[in-house]
Amino acid sequence: MLKRFALEQQRQHEKKSIYNLNEDEELTHYGQSLADIEKHNDIVDSDSDAEDRGALSAELTAAHFGGGDGLLYKKTSQQQGEEGEKPKSRKELIEELIAKSKQEKRERQAQREDALELTEKLDQDWKEIQALLARKTPKPEGRGGKEKPQPDAYDVMVRELGFEMKAQPSNRMKTKEELAEEAQARLRRLEAERLRRMLGKDEDEHTKNPKHVSADDLSDGFILDKDDRRMLSYKDGKMNIEEEPGGEASASESAEEEEEEEGSGEEGDPEENDGPDGHSDLESDVGSEDGGERAEEDTCLVTGDTAIADDGGAREAARTELPYTLAAPESYEELKSLLSGKSVEEQLLVVERIQKCSHPSLAVGNKAKLEKLFGFLLEYIGDLATEDPPGLGIIDKLVVHLYNLCQMFPDSASDSMKFVLRDAMHEMEATVESTGRAAFPGLDVLIYLKIVGMLFPTSDFRHPVVTPALLCMSQLLTKCPVLSLRDVLKGLFVCCVFLDYVSLSQRFIPELINFLLGILYIATPKKQSQGYTLVHPFRALGRNSELLVVSDKEDMATWQRRRLSLHWAAGPKAQTKTEANHTRLSCLAVCLALVERCVRVYGALPSFHDIVRPLRALLTEHLADGSHPRELQELGQSALTEMETQAQLCRPLVCEKSKPVPLKLFTPRLVRVLEFGRKQGSSKEEQERKRLIHKHKREFRGAVREIRRDNQFLARMQLSEITERDAERKRKVKQLFNSLATQEGEWKALKRKKFKK
Repeated sequence: MLKRFALEQQRQHEKKSIYNLNEDEELTHYGQSLADIEKHNDIVDSDSDAEDRGALSAELTAAHFGGGDGLLYKKTSQQQGEEGEKPKSRKELIEELIAKSKQEKRERQAQREDALELTEKLDQDWKEIQALLARKTPKPEGRGGKEKPQPDAYDVMVRELGFEMKAQPSNRMKTKEELAEEAQARLRRLEAERLRRMLGKDEDEHTKNPKHVSADDLSDGFILDKDDRRMLSYKDGKMNIEEEPGGEASASESAEEEEEEEGSGEEGDPEENDGPDGHSDLESDVGSEDGGERAEEDTCLVTGDTAIADDGGAREAARTELPYTLAAPESYEELKSLLSGKSVEEQLLVVERIQKCSHPSLAVGNKAKLEKLFGFLLEYIGDLATEDPPGLGIIDKLVVHLYNLCQMFPDSASDSMKFVLRDAMHEMEATVESTGRAAFPGLDVLIYLKIVGMLFPTSDFRHPVVTPALLCMSQLLTKCPVLSLRDVLKGLFVCCVFLDYVSLSQRFIPELINFLLGILYIATPKKQSQGYTLVHPFRALGRNSELLVVSDKEDMATWQRRRLSLHWAAGPKAQTKTEANHTRLSCLAVCLALVERCVRVYGALPSFHDIVRPLRALLTEHLADGSHPRELQELGQSALTEMETQAQLCRPLVCEKSKPVPLKLFTPRLVRVLEFGRKQGSSKEEQERKRLIHKHKREFRGAVREIRRDNQFLARMQLSEITERDAERKRKVKQLFNSLATQEGEWKALKRKKFKK
């Protein structure tokens, strides 16, 4: 019978295998074989027993759904009669029942696991026998002595590329308008939440209350929130199903919940544990209930007060929090009211939120609002610079927002900057006209000049904002005299800004070199006046000709190089003599550093030697003095070394040497001429040809002359004929007019005669 069954299976397999392309592959769905699904095998996954599904034992029914007392007492009496022992209490009976049910559950689980193991073993054995039942004839190995060719590298690469993961399309990049809309929506949502917290509204005010759930509800109206399908893959010929990372955690959680439910079932109600009637301790329960109610009331009072306090704190925090949606200010006072009294981070946050809420792509009039905001920020920076002490930290961070607005609206930004520079120049010119000289401007104008170099390109040959700024700085260095250390500090700051402007274009600024030369001059104690000349605003003699000279050796010994702060430009505090000497030495160190930087910037200019000649002379005097600190001498020596290095790289202007161009000389050509004026040196045929050409020209000229004469004669004859015809016509016309006049006279005479009659 086994042999006959094997033959029938082989016959059916041969018929079906004609169109079977995947003999060794097994089709699956959700990790289960399609063949098993077609057999409709019901795999029991629940913990309940398949045989007793839907049926409850009499003991369990009696214990949970009524009638438990009689059954329990009946069993107790039977056990007492059989064993002669003391009857068990209700709690002991329930514990015994629970233990018995758990044991039965474990036994059923063990039986189920054994059945699954046997099933898997039988499936594995059937797969081993299935290959024998198929009776596949093995292919001859040595057919023709040819081996299967190995795939080359190209075929292997093509197959690998075919099985590679394809790139998934990503989301497109959002435009600036879309990003601005998202930012505005986010700020509006946060502002609504802040207002809700400030007003003390509940978060779940608008949420729906949960519906009443009946005890008979099966909880089958759920919706799957996510796809719980698993990825199926094969590894080493075996099926591999990826497990969810939270699978074990969920299993453990469900197990803990079951244990908690079982524990609560074992404990039961306290009234039932005391006895069958459960009425023995009513008085004690009443006392305990009163105490519990009081404790609950106290707890509610405490929690209510805490909630009220927390609610008040949340309202206060929301009230002090910055608004998320801010309208663009219409005036400078409105912007100042928004920023005054806030920290640096809050001020930057306010400006950023104003820009996001008033982005040009959100509304039509937002462009004009942001253009006004640029001017208001410039004015606010000027006010910060004039404070005591100046707010340089917030100014440094507000420049970022100025740059962003300048990139968005370059025309309006340039107009605002030109307006500020124009006001500064008008003030300086008015001061010069009234007093004859001008003082260095305040820190606000100096910061504006620095901001111009950060917002606009400084390497352009001509720029509507940078060029006026260069002229303004050049006039500051030439028209403002140096009368104090504060003026020296402001002038050095202008020199630094100048070098930042011309670092790329290498534009020569003579005012810059003259100012540095003057600073070195007023810092030199023994002046020899060789190789250089001073120009305005410095003087060779006077009260301020030795403003930076330090003669105290103790102050020189205790001096340490440090950076000069811009707080001095706003208004220096009262200093001691030692602090003033240290400031003078620091100014001289900054001047030497600027000289070295100038040498590097102008090293490629052809007139480099003429530029550095006066600077070299003064630096030589400084080094020859030897009374300055070591750091200053090192700075001067490095500047001189840099001058020598750049001088070797750059050669002075010289005329280009070239060989003189000789005059052109023409050699005469000698030709023999015959006696009668004809050239000699041509053959007889050539002479005959030339004679014929000359004769042809002569005849041609004669023919042309005759034709011209004939044309002239014909033209004269035609003109005479026309003249004769015109004269005859005039004669006839005149004769007609005369005859008509005669007739008219006769008619008029006849008419007069008739009239007289």
